[in-house]
Parts: sequence; C-alpha cells; structure tokens
Amino acid sequence: MNPSAENKSRLIEITAADLPLHCPMPAMMLWNAHPRVFLPVEKTGEALCPYCGTRYTLKGGAAAGHH
Repeated sequence: MNPSAENKSRLIEITAADLPLHCPMPAMMLWNAHPRVFLPVEKTGEALCPYCGTRYTLKGGAAAGHH
C-alpha cells in the first residue's frame, strides 16, 4: 500500500443526534486530537475539518439538520 494513501482524509457520516458537530469527536483517540472546532454541517449537509481533513456528511443532507 502506498504510504500516502494511509493519510487520506476520513469520511464520517453523522446524524442530527450528533449536532452541534465538532471535531475531534469524543470517540477519537487522544493522540490524534487537535483544538476543538465546531463545523456548520447543517448548512450544506457536509463539512471539512480544517485541522485534520476529516470530511463529515449529515445523513439525510442539510434538511436533516433543521428542527
């Protein structure tokens, strides 16, 4: 496997129950942590973490974030 392939950004699907979304999420490893940043996934249905490159998608799309 190409070593650079291991560093590709991850894709995580979240639900409305995970809102407000922040990265890193509680289940992420402490050694992999960076400053917490809140991501506005409700607006478009997806968000990209500026620190680690993890891409989050909201299950059901942007409409799922509206209450």
